[in-house]
Amino acid sequence: MAGDKKDTVIVQLSDIHVGETHFVPSLLTRAIDEVNELAPDIVIITGDLTANGFRREYDTVRNYLAPIKCKNLIIQLGNHDSRNVGYLHFEEIFGSRYCSYRNDIITIVAADSSEPDLDNGQIGREHYGWIRNEFEKGNKHAFKIFTMHHHLVPIPNTGRERNIVNDAGDVLETLVDAGVDMVLCGHKHVPYLWRIEDLVIVTSGTVSCLRLRGKIEPSYNIIYIREKEFDLYRRLPFDKIEKIIGVKRKERKAKLCEKFVTEKK
Repeated sequence: MAGDKKDTVIVQLSDIHVGETHFVPSLLTRAIDEVNELAPDIVIITGDLTANGFRREYDTVRNYLAPIKCKNLIIQLGNHDSRNVGYLHFEEIFGSRYCSYRNDIITIVAADSSEPDLDNGQIGREHYGWIRNEFEKGNKHAFKIFTMHHHLVPIPNTGRERNIVNDAGDVLETLVDAGVDMVLCGHKHVPYLWRIEDLVIVTSGTVSCLRLRGKIEPSYNIIYIREKEFDLYRRLPFDKIEKIIGVKRKERKAKLCEKFVTEKK
């Protein structure tokens, strides 16, 4: 498995769903223990922290996430979290629904794609300029990541395509124009990967919920970023690690929506 002093290590967790019948606490606590052992530079949680956006659910998930030792923690809203005006609790506990992080190596921009009491979502044209500006503030050679809860492109085995944001085309154009390298999403508990031009779109599964499709298992993503390449791994709590893809950034010439076959390790 990748990992040395020159790597920037990012972990993506998603769709925790505290408060649901299918939430499994041991999966989440185990994943957090594994994350702490890994000692990543950044941890990103791409939404659906709760079942219904209630304050008691937010308080519970805050307690679950407290042991994460990573100092750079980016937490986002999902459609479940915006139910029952839950986004107000989110802002009080976790802060802004729109944020960014940058250093000389990486720039991350996170935007809320949820809509109150709706399962579908959008980014909204009022945020496109902000997204471009946040990426422009960083090192122009930095690895650029955009994160959101909903799908940006359709994912197989997820049902009707209401799962992508309503303004997916405009968001995609904004990100490609900004030179974004990777998009991280969650939402339907189906891990997958697409490439569009030089953009890699990664969808995470759920880390701790057994509301699963087919033979999919709970999982989370680990990303190793170096100057000219990156590796993406998928890890199952208590279990195996799969290498999904390794990409040399200077050679990324992709066909539209090219699908990659998982390499197991």
